[in-house]
Amino acid sequence: MSYPMDDLKLPQQSGTTPSDASDVVPGSEEIYIDPVVEQRALRKFDMYAMPQLFLFAFLCYLDRSNLGNAKVFGFVEDIHLKGTEFNNLGTLFGATYIIFEIPWTLAIKRWGPNRILAIALVAWSVITLATGFIHNYAQAVVMRLLLGAFEAGLTPGYAFIFSTIYDRRGTSKRVALLYLANVTSGAFGGLIAWGIELMGTRRGLASWRWLFIIEGAISIFICSCCWLSFPSTPETAWFLNEEEKALMRARKERDVIYKGRDKFESKWIKEALKDPFIYLAAICFFSSSIAIFGFGTFLPTIISGLGFTDLQANYLTIPVYATGAIVLVIVTWLSDRFSKRGIFLLIIPTPVIIGYLITLVTPNAGAGYFAMFLCCAGIYSYQALILTWVTTNLAPDYKRSAGVSIFTSLSGISALIAPQLYPPKDSPRYMVGNGVSMGFEALAAISVIFVFILLKTRNATKQKLLAEGKTTNGMVGDRALDFTYVL
Repeated sequence: MSYPMDDLKLPQQSGTTPSDASDVVPGSEEIYIDPVVEQRALRKFDMYAMPQLFLFAFLCYLDRSNLGNAKVFGFVEDIHLKGTEFNNLGTLFGATYIIFEIPWTLAIKRWGPNRILAIALVAWSVITLATGFIHNYAQAVVMRLLLGAFEAGLTPGYAFIFSTIYDRRGTSKRVALLYLANVTSGAFGGLIAWGIELMGTRRGLASWRWLFIIEGAISIFICSCCWLSFPSTPETAWFLNEEEKALMRARKERDVIYKGRDKFESKWIKEALKDPFIYLAAICFFSSSIAIFGFGTFLPTIISGLGFTDLQANYLTIPVYATGAIVLVIVTWLSDRFSKRGIFLLIIPTPVIIGYLITLVTPNAGAGYFAMFLCCAGIYSYQALILTWVTTNLAPDYKRSAGVSIFTSLSGISALIAPQLYPPKDSPRYMVGNGVSMGFEALAAISVIFVFILLKTRNATKQKLLAEGKTTNGMVGDRALDFTYVL
């Protein structure tokens, strides 16, 4: 997947103070970066690395969301689930997902994405395949706990990888890749599920079992290539020539004040833990995640509840997700084009709120199905931009890797709540689930205002000190005087 390159000037983002002067390379600010070679190198990352990351994320979300498709094919009845046990499977997935996000992301920073992603990718693929052979609730619980543990590093890990390659202004359309994979997997997941359902029972196995077996087997084959195909660092990528590798090393030296040395220092985790920006932004992400977790898992169920057959419910998800993908690409492109995050994050929840409101006020099947298009149009775009906003406003690398993990872990608590919003007793309209999702989406929009005010105040304070001739404010990383937050 190739994108237009970003402006190549280095943004004001170093974060140097006397307290971290040991990290500064003398003369690093004078390192010359040939813009033509840089553009060529970054395009190669777009050509060789990004398609791989898209494919891995696509398979991850496909393996994660197929539980919703399996449900309408007899999964619940065949393993004898009762009451809210199906909903509990989603909650338990979220429990291990939250616990393992920070360790996975720090491991990517320490040992490289090719090794760590390969372990996670193959592990969750094997778990997906194994789910096709479960026979009871206890076995399903084990599978979902393991799946959550191995998929936990995907979102913060990808955001961190993008930030080590691209500058701040061009990050959102790369982070959008993660959510484009999510929404695309929803569309293809419905298509694949529809095709597998048509094939019926084969070799004594129900169609929902073949759904897990086939998707898991494909994922194992493709994901096992990650160790060899994905670069361990931007400076050693196999698809770069020697001139481009030298340039990436020079960029690393030039940006060392912003991104920091590779040496681990616990102070950056402490800096992340005490930064209110992360917690305010986590409220935004948590609120919108209530909708995205419920939407991703229960969309076939919701559509089925509108009066469509189970088979129709799966293929009717395809145009819904396709619409979400188109809006996602447009919104993230515009956000990068104007280098703005807050204003888009304030507007995007509007169609989601309207969509859920429609489901609450009318039982009409056509109106309810149209509402799903509105919800999908905003849910994924919001998630991509809020993750970008946090990722590009934290420095250096270790604070960013810890901060993004803390941010996603806190918001991941929504994965414990969202699956409980659509219990069978609320069928067919699921008034409580849709109402709660609408309320939290409104909170997501309101919370953006407070994040914006915080960052704008920080920028204004720094500008005032600079105007007074100050050279330091005694802080480090992104809190330092010469780091400007993207609003």
